[in-house]
Amino acid sequence: MLEAKYRSLDLPGVELSADLRLPTNARALVIFVHGSGSGRLSPRNQYVADVLADRGLASLLFDLLTEPEQRLDNLSGELRFNIPLLARRLIDVIDWVGRDRELRALRIGLFGASTGAAAALVAAAERAPVIGAVVSRGGRTDLAGPALPRVKAPTLQIVGAQDPVVLGLNRQSSQTLRCEQRLEVVERATHLFEEPGALEAVARLAGDWFEKYLHAPL
Repeated sequence: MLEAKYRSLDLPGVELSADLRLPTNARALVIFVHGSGSGRLSPRNQYVADVLADRGLASLLFDLLTEPEQRLDNLSGELRFNIPLLARRLIDVIDWVGRDRELRALRIGLFGASTGAAAALVAAAERAPVIGAVVSRGGRTDLAGPALPRVKAPTLQIVGAQDPVVLGLNRQSSQTLRCEQRLEVVERATHLFEEPGALEAVARLAGDWFEKYLHAPL
């Protein structure tokens, strides 16, 4: 049984909207970190969250930006590449989960897309004791910069074979990461994984990774 809830995240200095999927007897929670110009209603992330729910993994999808910030970003695009801001928001959400009576017992994984993947890796480095796994979908993991070698959580980068710029950047990140890691290339897929079967492959790979590392004994 899946329980879907709307949450308002009361964080330091800001309040953000969130959607929680909580399967019965969930043992782990995946926090989604959306990419450039997107939000918690991203159909791609919603699809992956639904697939994870079928595997018994809870998910939290939230808006990284407030409504005024999102309007500014829609006009200028400046905030979506502000990795320190996005990572700080995510860290605050991770800390919020740790205080929530319903969620604090769950192991935490991070699923980042595009620039959200960089924020996920920075947060994973800053909150290493509580982050059990990271998955990047078409992520700008290179933007995590000096945080990359400090990441301890097993990290999976998924990128489309027809997304050559991001693929090259992900390969560079692989050389910098010091944690257990893998780079998976989805054949015939472009940046948004819109090709038939591409997003299904992402969801399967992510689900396998999270099940392996979040369901394992501490």
